[in-house]
Amino acid sequence: MISSLAWVRKGAAAERPRKFEMTEDEYKRLKREAAAEIKDAKAELRERTKADDEILNDPALKEFDLEHYDDDEEGDGEKAAGEDGSDSDSEGGGGGGGGGGGAHLFSNIKGLSFYGEGDEDPHMARDGEGGSDDDDDDDEEAEEERLYASDNLLLVARTEDDISNIEVCVYEGEEDNLFVHHDFMLPAFPLALEWLDYRVGRSAEQGGSGNFVAVGTFEPRIEIWDLDTMDATYPDLVLGAKDKKALRRARGKAHSEFHTDAVMGLSWNRNVRNLLASSSADKTAKLWDLNAAACVQSYGHHSDKVQAVQWHPSEASVMLTGAYDRRVAALDSRAPAAVSWWAVDADVEGVMWDVHSPSHFYVATESGAVRYFDVRAAQAPPVYTLVAHDESVSAMDQHPAVRGLLVTGSADETVKVWDTRDAKPSLVVSRNPDVGSVFAARFCPDEPMLVALAGSNGESRIWDMSTNASVRAVFGDAAVRANPVREKPMVRVQGRNDGEDDDDDVPEAVIAELRGGAADPGRSSSEDEDEDEDDDDDDDDGDGDVAMEPK
Repeated sequence: MISSLAWVRKGAAAERPRKFEMTEDEYKRLKREAAAEIKDAKAELRERTKADDEILNDPALKEFDLEHYDDDEEGDGEKAAGEDGSDSDSEGGGGGGGGGGGAHLFSNIKGLSFYGEGDEDPHMARDGEGGSDDDDDDDEEAEEERLYASDNLLLVARTEDDISNIEVCVYEGEEDNLFVHHDFMLPAFPLALEWLDYRVGRSAEQGGSGNFVAVGTFEPRIEIWDLDTMDATYPDLVLGAKDKKALRRARGKAHSEFHTDAVMGLSWNRNVRNLLASSSADKTAKLWDLNAAACVQSYGHHSDKVQAVQWHPSEASVMLTGAYDRRVAALDSRAPAAVSWWAVDADVEGVMWDVHSPSHFYVATESGAVRYFDVRAAQAPPVYTLVAHDESVSAMDQHPAVRGLLVTGSADETVKVWDTRDAKPSLVVSRNPDVGSVFAARFCPDEPMLVALAGSNGESRIWDMSTNASVRAVFGDAAVRANPVREKPMVRVQGRNDGEDDDDDVPEAVIAELRGGAADPGRSSSEDEDEDEDDDDDDDDGDGDVAMEPK
């Protein structure tokens, strides 16, 4: 499945991404981290062994001699094997000998040949002997890896067969071509992606803009990866607890310096570029300084999981949060005690400031509704309520340039385009993009009529809405309306043809988290709304019932 999407701004990516190379300092850092991991693992093993010993020493179980329950037959078999030498680790058996009979991991190391210089190896080509084909292959590979200024890059958080990764995809608009350029593995299921151009980690001192992505997962840490580095094995920066023992002690409880549960939302401050906000299942939102790689403020104003967070587009210190306590909060990060509240009817799935009217914001909920609030009127009812879907609104975005163009996606497997101008929302078009339950919808910042869609079946789509007749009729000018065009089909990643819903590969808890549960059973659905999955002409009519609750 695909749980999240993010676009990279044009021109931000390096033309020729570099290959990852391990430096001495990085090797030492990895060695320290590995030593810490081993230390933590040993501590956990001691704790478990202690617990097992307590069970074995239980007087009620003594008579069963559980400690030696399986020893008799296995012990005799091992003894017999040792006597005839068929399974011996002795030197005669090529095992390296010594060590009290213990097996050596590299028992056949003596059979390996080592050459100090490359030209001493008879299996390697010497200067002047071949090599031209390899050079041609290298040149061809370098050309394939090249990124052009016209390319749009899409980041895809994908999980398949319990393996999660971030795919860096390239969309070539002229050819309607979408392909995976490179990817990197993640330690846990991804929940949130946020692109940023602020340099961190190894490249922090280089100056200028970078090309990074912050990733929130089911782990209580935030990883920040350099997108201009291929074959990277670890992130450039990790935000969270450094001491795993402290993290284990804090599990289930909020902590002022790090998250103790899954990171569900991320938002980068484009006005104060070294600040990153996060929201978590530990019921807190946090503010991170990317220069110090540390949490500088923790906000505990919600009483349940904080699903979403977003910075205001122009007020640098103002943020919006939404949670499973069915409340939305607006606050100044410098004065966290002063919080403005709004109540909704269900768990919050997403929050979004209206970039065309910054004193208003949208809230998507589990009930299938989208509510539009005025930030200047705390605790007031919404300006309007849009009953958008029959199930949870799990994706929502607005056009960055066209006022009132809103797109929503749902667990009901549909994507809908709305005209919300004049606080009178109406349906423009409804589609089934064939991605399963829709978990992500994102407008491209540089080609605004492109929207990326993804969902539970592990597929992503690029939809060029500028060719849709209904969108052109509602949002186009007179010249656009007078010149109909043939609608382009949605573009998918080349070479990927599974197309089947892969929910079975993902834990049920993850599916429930992303789908947001069932819709409110007391809410009536629109009976007249046309949501035919296959007939695009029927979907384009824009008819549909829109329930509104005026302020």
